[in-house]
Amino acid sequence: MANKEILDKLSIYIPQRKMEEKPVERLIHLGEKRDRSINYMVVDAILQYLDREENKS
Repeated sequence: MANKEILDKLSIYIPQRKMEEKPVERLIHLGEKRDRSINYMVVDAILQYLDREENKS
């Protein structure tokens, strides 16, 4: 198996069935409200998720 390169960029796919929940629009609105970029909030959410899951062990 080829070595995988770790990148500093992340792109996500939002499944069609989740689009009805309007995640992008909600992120835009919340970002404006909190004066944060969408990227900041997504990375923060990922880190919080990882902390929770890793602490379950």
